[in-house]
Amino acid sequence: MAPNPAIMEAVEKLGYRVTPGDVAAQAGLNVELAQQGLLALATDVGGHMQVAESGDIVYLFPKNFQSILRNKFFQIKLKEWWEKIWGVIFYLIRISFGVVLIASIALISIAIMVIIIGSLFSSDGDAPSIGGDSGGGSGGGGGGWFYFPDIFWYLSPDYDTHYQQRRREKKELNFFEAIFSFLFGDGNPNPHLEKRRWQSIAKVIRRNQGAIVGEQISPYLDDIGPGYAQEYEDYMLPVLTRFNGQPKVSPEGEIVYYFPELQITTRKRPRPPASKFLEELPWRFSAASSGQIILAVGLGGVNLVGALVLGNLLKTAAIAGGFIGFVQGIYWLLLFYGVGFLTIPLIRYFWIQWRNSKINIRNQSRASRAQLLAIADSKLKEKINFARQFASQKVIGQKDIAYTTEEELLEQEFNHKLKE
Repeated sequence: MAPNPAIMEAVEKLGYRVTPGDVAAQAGLNVELAQQGLLALATDVGGHMQVAESGDIVYLFPKNFQSILRNKFFQIKLKEWWEKIWGVIFYLIRISFGVVLIASIALISIAIMVIIIGSLFSSDGDAPSIGGDSGGGSGGGGGGWFYFPDIFWYLSPDYDTHYQQRRREKKELNFFEAIFSFLFGDGNPNPHLEKRRWQSIAKVIRRNQGAIVGEQISPYLDDIGPGYAQEYEDYMLPVLTRFNGQPKVSPEGEIVYYFPELQITTRKRPRPPASKFLEELPWRFSAASSGQIILAVGLGGVNLVGALVLGNLLKTAAIAGGFIGFVQGIYWLLLFYGVGFLTIPLIRYFWIQWRNSKINIRNQSRASRAQLLAIADSKLKEKINFARQFASQKVIGQKDIAYTTEEELLEQEFNHKLKE
């Protein structure tokens, strides 16, 4: 079983000594998945199990377990190499759209000038062939007019997959990055929404020492169903499944829930802060500045108008192969790029408006549920008080350990006798 990155990250953050409940709460994972992942990780890196007298299990890991895994699993090394290589490749892909835009404008401009100059010579009766086979000066002149920006500075491999973090550190995109951002945006603003959801739910459960009511969880869910589903709290089923929760019914017929695994920890921890509800961030059209967007639109307009003008000129030009023949061969590609450059952002703009309207509805719904919890009526308060009867926290310290795989069994029995 390959190591789960979320479990490894949780183990490091929790200090290398954890229970399945600790990891499930930290990473927002299914408790059974956390249990299996910890067992697999302990097997791979030579970790140890500590069994408390209560029968609960604590996993202890060496602090260098990441290095042990790198040496043991070649695929992890391969993945790390690929992430670095892909960072450079994707950066090149990002800037390529800006490079193509400049190249397209330059190519169209040169072709228009060559055709116009050729037509002027033709009107004087002294025209060289537009194809450029006998007019070497024409090709050289085109080279003299052609300006291509120095892009080597933009090829620096500082781009990596952690684009959002990089955007927080860097206020403004460069020109080529801005072109890509204008065309395709900057990715999902909520890339780890599910992880955030389950982490928040686990924090709420931990804050209430493993015993909660459904109303405390609903502000973190998208859809809690119609009226009858809310009454029977069907929306709590995925939460119970993920964290091995158990429902309890009060004498008044109200349902509360407690989570035994999340009540067990390796040390007493402060109550984790939790947001009042799960808030989704709206999609953003582009991280480029307004000036960069105006520049992109302007260049896109110049490119499209130039392509249309070139199309009309090509219809009347005497084409004899060479440079103009090449331009005519790729003309429809130039026109398609010019149309797409302005059409894609326009479509994406309306799509973002539609998507953000859905996000606003979900955020408002979750916020309203959080508000109902904040102004809880007497019935809800009574329900929460009943849930607190099942709240507890079990801290397993070193003194509670009855058996550990760190030592031989005979050695442990001897040490226990000495303690007695």
